[in-house]
Amino acid sequence: MKKRVASITVALVALGLAPAAGADDIRIGHMADYSGPTSDVGVPYGHGVADALAWVNSQGGVAGTALDVETIDYGYKAPRAIGQYQRWTSRNSVVAIEGWGTADTEALITFVARDEIPYVSASYSAALTDPKGQGPRSHHGSPYNFFYGPSYSDAVRALLQWAHQDWTARGGDGRPGFVHMGANHPYPNAPKAAGEEYAAELGFDVTPSIQFALTPGDYTAQCLTLKNSGADYAYLANTAGSNISLLRACETVGVDVQFMSNVWGMDGNAMKAAGVAADGVVFPVRTASVWGDDVPGMATVRAISAVSDPSGTAYRPVHYLAGVCSAMLLVDGLTAAAAAGEVSGPAIRSAIYGLGTFAPGALEGVCAPVTFTPDDHRGLVDIPIYRSRVAGPTDAGSVDELIAGGTMGLDRVGVISLERKAEWLGW
Repeated sequence: MKKRVASITVALVALGLAPAAGADDIRIGHMADYSGPTSDVGVPYGHGVADALAWVNSQGGVAGTALDVETIDYGYKAPRAIGQYQRWTSRNSVVAIEGWGTADTEALITFVARDEIPYVSASYSAALTDPKGQGPRSHHGSPYNFFYGPSYSDAVRALLQWAHQDWTARGGDGRPGFVHMGANHPYPNAPKAAGEEYAAELGFDVTPSIQFALTPGDYTAQCLTLKNSGADYAYLANTAGSNISLLRACETVGVDVQFMSNVWGMDGNAMKAAGVAADGVVFPVRTASVWGDDVPGMATVRAISAVSDPSGTAYRPVHYLAGVCSAMLLVDGLTAAAAAGEVSGPAIRSAIYGLGTFAPGALEGVCAPVTFTPDDHRGLVDIPIYRSRVAGPTDAGSVDELIAGGTMGLDRVGVISLERKAEWLGW
């Protein structure tokens, strides 16, 4: 199905900073969680997407055509996301969508395939990486799903490789223990089976998983269970908000394990909120650098950040940068499709394939290079691993000030490069 180029409106148009909106503008849907249980990371990520698309308009749009971005806060409720998708498509209006959660993104796989709408999500479920459904454990193809970053499954595999190396370097005795911790929800559960299987393959003793909710709470009971579990490495599958509560509770009861988290599980804001309880958490980062690094693309990211922070004083966590890179991935596809003469769903998808290996937005040093092919949507398999460092109290000063003063830091400990194993495609 060919999708027409749709209409668009952005606030910058009214300020004379972008091409004037008209009937032929490119309409983009943006699904965000600004108020639901994952809003702790949804807000910075969503602002990164929104700022990047607005900045593109301030630079002349895509091939001189404005982007009309409609942002919807769906509160992390999958039925709302599905309803909004139906409203967008019933008007045959959006040409592509920037999405958010795992439950809603997975529920929409067959719809976006049918409607031929590129859906660039903030869910990194491995179920979205197999465009033709060829993987031995794939349940379906996901030909129009893309995301910027490693899949949740590949990220936990990278962490397990790091943990295996760490155990050896420590001179660990016997088989290390591994436990998956998170809510009973499609997002934390997405990499659970893949992670536990790979842990066993690497020689870990896999202990029973421990559940804790996506929202902050008292997780003393879970920490006592963890303390007695025999686990040496604990993978936190939730977002940072609930992880903060868990880390504090585990520090209080004296848990001694190496915590690892998924890409949403730790950032500078979480380090400040959790204090020394967050010291030493190891986690994957989607981007090639973090806020403030001296790399060529950071000047452009700061210009994008100025869209919503003209003062230039806001600290931008790793999720904001990932949102920028996600938006620019889509913009690169739109730009290449426009250059080829057609801005439609199939044309955008083909254009992304035609880009080969590329750093979204030409943001070298910020956006890690990604590769998408008609057979494989695992865009990023070279995964930077970072460790949080909290050396003292974090209640005085902003995140920027605490980092500048050395109280906090994000230390890069290496990059894990995964094979594109056929048996891991889609799982």
